[in-house]
Amino acid sequence: MDSDSGRSGKKRRTQLEDDDPQTTGMERLPTDIVIDILLRLPITSLVQFKLVCRGWRILSQNPQFPNIHLSFTSENDPCLILHCDFPIRNQLHFLDFSAEDDKKDKVKRLHTPFQAKMPEFDVVGSCNGLLCLSDSLFNEALYLYNPFTTNYVELPKSIQYPHQEVVFGFGFSQKTKEYKVVKVVYYRNGHSSSYQRSRRMIYTQSEVQILTLGSSSWRSLGKVPYQLVRRQSEALVNGRLHWASRPRRFNPARRIISFDLADERFLEVQKPDCGGLNRCNYHLAVLRGCLSAAVYCNYGRLEIWVMKEYNVKESWVKEFNVGSYVPKGLKQNVEQPFKNWKNGSNGRVVRVLCQLKNGEILLEYKNRVLASYDPKQGKFRDLVFQGTPNWFQTVVHMGSLNWIDTPCST
Repeated sequence: MDSDSGRSGKKRRTQLEDDDPQTTGMERLPTDIVIDILLRLPITSLVQFKLVCRGWRILSQNPQFPNIHLSFTSENDPCLILHCDFPIRNQLHFLDFSAEDDKKDKVKRLHTPFQAKMPEFDVVGSCNGLLCLSDSLFNEALYLYNPFTTNYVELPKSIQYPHQEVVFGFGFSQKTKEYKVVKVVYYRNGHSSSYQRSRRMIYTQSEVQILTLGSSSWRSLGKVPYQLVRRQSEALVNGRLHWASRPRRFNPARRIISFDLADERFLEVQKPDCGGLNRCNYHLAVLRGCLSAAVYCNYGRLEIWVMKEYNVKESWVKEFNVGSYVPKGLKQNVEQPFKNWKNGSNGRVVRVLCQLKNGEILLEYKNRVLASYDPKQGKFRDLVFQGTPNWFQTVVHMGSLNWIDTPCST
């Protein structure tokens, strides 16, 4: 009987040990196998993996793990951040294209812990799993935010002008291993009140302000010699932010302007001497790591030009021709928020987002509908997801555990 009691007690102790999260079987797996498993998890599961056992929690605290994960996920399809402009409070949703289960067709809302301080915001940019958000009401507050770990920090305030127009950019320099926020400010003197015929205010002065993450104040780089389109940087390639310039009166062709985050200089990216890029209306994108430009043609068609070798003029090629298409979702009558009407697609019907692993081009139509285009078959496919907001602006994002104090080597 004593023997049976001893065996029973031993059995209970063994069961308790097995139930103890500190001694799960996961800890007995080799580290390389554990890492291989974790790298294949969707980002929403990955942020919870540290709760499985002590060994995984220790692994989550290794500053190199976010870099390994980011390098792995950069080869997969990105997730999409959907910025939804509600009349009072903005919202962020996400859609993970890299997920391989049935849940990938459900759009989920993200928690924004700073929303009470900044209820309406614009997305300045996405880089290495981090989002930079700016206050769209007062243009003062800036936040850096990881939407999946919910870590965030408010950045120092910059110089404000009474009458100003702001163009933002956010990115990471591989050369200097630094994150930087660029703020191009166009403003006018207090006594000037001149307007163009279109009644748009003329901003006669300019200043470039830059913040290196980790520093306590902004630096001024002086004037900018270009008039950039009032949109956030549309492409971060090769450590450089890119914008399209505004057309000039006697030269309607827009130029592609880059800002090197390492040496902090503006340069013009050379375009081919002939072809669609000499037209006025196009927007920039990143396709498979290459700087690209989507040119608007007649009848809603697109030409997509790709710079195969960065900063080599001769490497520009017209890679894709995207025909005219009207997704079914555009036929629905949905009330449009004022902000999207004012600052959204600026009259553009379709916007190129990225190229998926299967070769399809991901497209956004009028801030309302997502679709994909198969260039091999010349066919479109409507992408309908449960929980998608009625109106949204899409940000191509790579979910990560990264944070600004994590040494980044990607």
